[in-house]
Amino acid sequence: MATPTPSSDYETALEFLYGRINYERTPASTSRSRSLNLDRMRELLQRLGNPHKDLPVVHVAGTKGKGSTATMISSVLTAAGYRSGLYTSPHLEKLEERIMVDGRPVTPAELCDLVDSMRQAVADLDRAGTGDSDSRPTFFEITTAMAFRHFARQQLDVAVLEVGMGGRLDSTNVCEPEVCVITTISFDHTRQLGNTLGAIAGEKAGIIKPGVPVVSGVITPEPAAVIAKTAAERGCPLFQIGRDFLYEYHAPGEPRPFAAGTFDYWEPRPSSAPRYREIQLGLLGAHQAANASVSLAALERLRNNGWRVPEVAIRAGIAHAQCPARIEVLQREPTVVVDTAHNVASIEALIQTIDESFPQKQRLLVFSASRDKDWQKMLEMLVPKFQHIVLTRYINNPRSVPPDVLENFVGLLAERQAGDGKKTAPSVVACSCPDDAWREVQRTATPGHFVCITGSFFLAAEMRSRAESENWKH
Repeated sequence: MATPTPSSDYETALEFLYGRINYERTPASTSRSRSLNLDRMRELLQRLGNPHKDLPVVHVAGTKGKGSTATMISSVLTAAGYRSGLYTSPHLEKLEERIMVDGRPVTPAELCDLVDSMRQAVADLDRAGTGDSDSRPTFFEITTAMAFRHFARQQLDVAVLEVGMGGRLDSTNVCEPEVCVITTISFDHTRQLGNTLGAIAGEKAGIIKPGVPVVSGVITPEPAAVIAKTAAERGCPLFQIGRDFLYEYHAPGEPRPFAAGTFDYWEPRPSSAPRYREIQLGLLGAHQAANASVSLAALERLRNNGWRVPEVAIRAGIAHAQCPARIEVLQREPTVVVDTAHNVASIEALIQTIDESFPQKQRLLVFSASRDKDWQKMLEMLVPKFQHIVLTRYINNPRSVPPDVLENFVGLLAERQAGDGKKTAPSVVACSCPDDAWREVQRTATPGHFVCITGSFFLAAEMRSRAESENWKH
């Protein structure tokens, strides 16, 4: 039995990490140009003995779907008998969720030990810097190094790394991958990555390494062309969705809450290429079939390089893959779903899945968003789908849009909706915090309601535990 970690040690470890610059929490207006480079990350890893060297890696970037895709790849590799690591970000409830081995997060004791193993190297780099905070290792750099060190200690067969943001300058981009994966390209983080799809694709294509196979789930012509050009320049075989691999999604029949669909996968050439039929999804939605097909294409590249990944492992791994807060059903009667959708493309996928899988006529939305997101467009898409809307803010991050600002905008949308005569305007309530929002949901929703919590990863994190732990009060 593992020795329990004293709470003081755990809190000290978290204080050390959260005392660093953390761009998941810093307002988007803060300049990042001075501190984003890979030299400091490489120096940190060198001081730790380069734990990332000789570790086979699947590297996954993309605007949306990269977390689900990375999880499915790791789940299949574990099912195939490989000791598989998974590094994702951000976390929902506990930092330990970011670093997993065979589906299990690091323990609090392991987290404390990893932090202690970082302290000297981080202090040395602090002293070697210019003295200002922008020259010091960041929160994400340190947690990425912790993942590499943990994976090396565990003597893993393979690690699946999800890019934090972008790709070219992301801390994970020091890896030496077996295959590079880019899931999708759409507008997000435009301040940091660029305001055209081509520019964003250029940043994400920065993970492409010379000669390493590239799997692309990008279908929009402009970013797809950027990825193809980068792959060609670096001598990489490119496997493009819709050309080199295809899939067909099968919805679960009549709209049924809690039911995931299936999909077929095939590679049109050569004729001996594998074809898989009726693979059961563990995650809801047609977009997850696209993510699963990208995962399967990446796994096929590993198989072509000698990795043993039998069909039974593919089926088991994809069916059992779970990603918290990705259209996750938390309760029934009423149905409560939480989703991390935080940009226009992911809201589109969420709405499609709601229409497909949740037949309830009475729908209640809980929404919050970050100031640097296109929250106006997200609300324009969501408001017509709901009869009741609860607007709030998350409290553990300073980037949230104030609820009164959201309420004013939704009021304008509701007036427009009522003026068009197409639908009755929804009821709208603004709440100052997630606790108040949850009490409003409990007051309003009946057993037949569908409740959707979305708009931000941070809102999902703060409300998920409330929805899971509190008994429903009618």
